[in-house]
Amino acid sequence: MDIRLQEWIIEADISSMQAALEAGSISSEDIVREYLDRIHKYDSEINSILEINPDAMQIARDLDKERKESGSRGKLHGIPILLKDNLDTGDNMHTSAGSVALAESFAATDSFVASKLRLAGAVILGKANMSEWSNFMSSRMPAGYSSRGGLVLNPYGPGEIFISGSSSGSAAAVASNFAAAAIGTETAGSIVGPACQSFLVGIKPTVGLVSRAGVIPISVSQDTPGPIARTVTDAAIILGALTGIDDKDNATLLSKECSYGDYTPFLDADYIQQARIGIPRHYYKNLDEERLAIMEAAILALKNAGATIVDPVSLHVEHNNWNNDVICYEFKTGLDQYLSQLSDSVPIHSLQELIAYNENHAEVALKYGQDTLIRSAASTLTEQEYRQKKQEYDTLALTQGIDYVLEQHGLDALMLPGDVDGMYIAARLGYPLITVPAGYSSTGVVDFDGDSTKGPFGVVFSGKAFSEPTLIRIAYGFEQATNYRYPPELV
Repeated sequence: MDIRLQEWIIEADISSMQAALEAGSISSEDIVREYLDRIHKYDSEINSILEINPDAMQIARDLDKERKESGSRGKLHGIPILLKDNLDTGDNMHTSAGSVALAESFAATDSFVASKLRLAGAVILGKANMSEWSNFMSSRMPAGYSSRGGLVLNPYGPGEIFISGSSSGSAAAVASNFAAAAIGTETAGSIVGPACQSFLVGIKPTVGLVSRAGVIPISVSQDTPGPIARTVTDAAIILGALTGIDDKDNATLLSKECSYGDYTPFLDADYIQQARIGIPRHYYKNLDEERLAIMEAAILALKNAGATIVDPVSLHVEHNNWNNDVICYEFKTGLDQYLSQLSDSVPIHSLQELIAYNENHAEVALKYGQDTLIRSAASTLTEQEYRQKKQEYDTLALTQGIDYVLEQHGLDALMLPGDVDGMYIAARLGYPLITVPAGYSSTGVVDFDGDSTKGPFGVVFSGKAFSEPTLIRIAYGFEQATNYRYPPELV
């Protein structure tokens, strides 16, 4: 075993990997082998991986051969990527959303995201553990738990430091250097939350920028896949590979004039000198002293880099309590549709059948109950009532939310703390977010959910629909000015 390669793979970015691959000093097979060795050595403590792609090594060998014979496909050729377990792969891996009910379910075809990654030459290394049914199963279930895979732990302090969001396995794996990057999905905080708490960069794209076809759904109006990576550059590289119009997801039609196949030209650290960034203080008020100090240091870093800070700004809807009527309706409808097309060998084909299966296998399936599933199944909204409520939410968020405050103050973006509170308005609108590491809370406090706030912490930049280029510029500038990320010490 090459000790130098073992050391090099830790924190190696995609560009460095690609340069080594092009120079012939390393192969994709070598990179896959090193990541698999790290997973076998360390993941028993983290529990971030549900299953390894049994074909990963052969795929890597084939891509190495292709590189020699016809050249590279691009920036992701031969690069190992993990997928959250709610993204279909039409191969020898299961797609289960972390549920034992789907533990033997094989997707018939690739999700749009998986197909785009394969086209770009990426090696799909495996499936990451996640919060079961994207944390839409039980109000008592901790983030990162699934009946199929158990509980994901934060590599910066397994069992001690909290990790939020349903893409927790994707984040924990990337933070642990088990893959070059991973794909997560977000409905409200499930990419940016775990990325923030794992010293990572996470991009939650505008809904419609990346197709949801082949993704086990929660909300058609809020769901989106997106990259989780160790740097803004790596996240931008992956985002460009995922975009495109898809006739299986009508939302992608909105991105026709707003998407790019390459977001790396927006890695412009100098842009921050002309950026105007608003500070919505309402979302800072529940921070403990140490995390507030991290945010104040981030504001100062932006100022020192040349940004104009407008502090404070207010969103008229920041005090609104958003209920889940619309999401429950969309979850029931979307999940029934997804489950209905699964193979006859799968034991469930509807939400009601899922609830019954869990009850019949309660010892393994219902450690934390399923009250959220039951509440969704009991949704009584008619389609007309659903459309009316959805319109009311959209109008309120548009006229009194992010667009309103950005236009009022001539802002490029808002900067939020890396917890979930400030993400709901962007979630309701399907607007983009990007998180960047900003500091480490060494003591922390126990918050209102009973979770410790100790650990990595990030800032989140929020903007209008399809403002990913601007958010990437600002995030990159902040990252280059601060460079807070460091890897966890795994044992």
